Amino acid sequence: MQQATGHPTEKQIYKVALASIIGSVIEQYDFLVTGIIAATVWGDVFFKLPGLAAIAAAIAVYGMGIVIRPLGAYIFGNLADRVGRKDAMVYALVLMGVSTLLIGLTPSFDRIGVIAPALLIVFRLVQGISFGAEFGTAATWVVEQAARSKYRAFWGAWVGFAIPLGLLLGFGSVIVVKSLMTHEQFLSWGWRIFFVVGFIVAIVGIVIRTRTEDSFVFEGYKSKSELLAHPARQVWRDMPLRILRTSLVNAMFSGVFFLSFVFGTGYMKSVGFTAMQAETIGLIAAGFMLVFMIIGSLLADRINRRTILLTSAVVAFLFAIPYFYLLNSGNFMLAAIAEIIGFGFVFGFGYGAVPTFYTENFPTKYRASGASAGYQVSQVYGGGLIPILAGMMLHKYGIHHAYLYIGIMVMCYAVLAIFAILATPDTKGASLEA
Repeated sequence: MQQATGHPTEKQIYKVALASIIGSVIEQYDFLVTGIIAATVWGDVFFKLPGLAAIAAAIAVYGMGIVIRPLGAYIFGNLADRVGRKDAMVYALVLMGVSTLLIGLTPSFDRIGVIAPALLIVFRLVQGISFGAEFGTAATWVVEQAARSKYRAFWGAWVGFAIPLGLLLGFGSVIVVKSLMTHEQFLSWGWRIFFVVGFIVAIVGIVIRTRTEDSFVFEGYKSKSELLAHPARQVWRDMPLRILRTSLVNAMFSGVFFLSFVFGTGYMKSVGFTAMQAETIGLIAAGFMLVFMIIGSLLADRINRRTILLTSAVVAFLFAIPYFYLLNSGNFMLAAIAEIIGFGFVFGFGYGAVPTFYTENFPTKYRASGASAGYQVSQVYGGGLIPILAGMMLHKYGIHHAYLYIGIMVMCYAVLAIFAILATPDTKGASLEA
């Protein structure tokens, strides 16, 4: 129960932050593992196509889970604004756990023919819908619970902490499992372990979330006001420009993330790094990302949200081309510095303010729907599109020239983010109980 004053204690805020981060860690873990498995395993297991065609088909299925995320944001954002943040998060985690397990249990093409890739597509789409539910509603849940805390951005950033933690868990588990079996065993059944583990952890998360209270802000609003019949639809009618502005901010962050993680790993291999070196550099950057995220969140509370976001956007603009120059050196230390700055700092530092930035920009009546919409739409044209365009540029211009065009593309996204940040009033200290 909340205190009689309706003011949650730090312990109560912590419980909600912990409950929110569980599902988000699973999301990032599954995202990383699924990406690796899709690129290295699914082509052989689920598609009987020649060479690169099988890999392309597997990656396309993986991409479907990203493209469909806005649908999940719409469904679960609406649910969160109608029923409650906690209940929506429980339902999302149930869907995530079940779909993840079903992917791991899907028989191969050799066993059931074309039904195998058909099932994989269905389960991946369901998984993508559940992923679309996580960020906006989880951030809303935590930030609302911390609405009266002077560390509101820090508590909100717990949703973001899940990203480096999920990366560390994902990279680490892949390395460990691969070291314990042969390549043939990994292709045959070893890869399925990750999805079973994801399901088990989801069960733990469900238990934790069901035993946690909803945000006091939503409970107070529900007791005093009539809830909207269709909040996810209404927020698009009332605040389309605000959704667009917040979306442009995260388009840069998600683009930097996908470019460094999805495209960057393959790029490092192209310039001479081994897979182990690339994964090690990713682990190092993920560790620094967590540190920068904590620092960014604390400064967002001490200074304001916009300054933190602008700092990351400006560094992204200035470092876009030097980032690739350092990777092209082929030197492990320089490449690690590139990832620490271009991935760890740009994404991590700014992300310390992102969850509060999104939730503070929308009123309680459709806060989860608005935050989810702006965030997940950006994943499509930011995180989903940038690696695709980068890959096309690499194919067309080659390793020695493509980085200039890719860098310019990142700079354009950074400029759009800067304008969007400047056009959005800072929300530090704004009341969320309205």
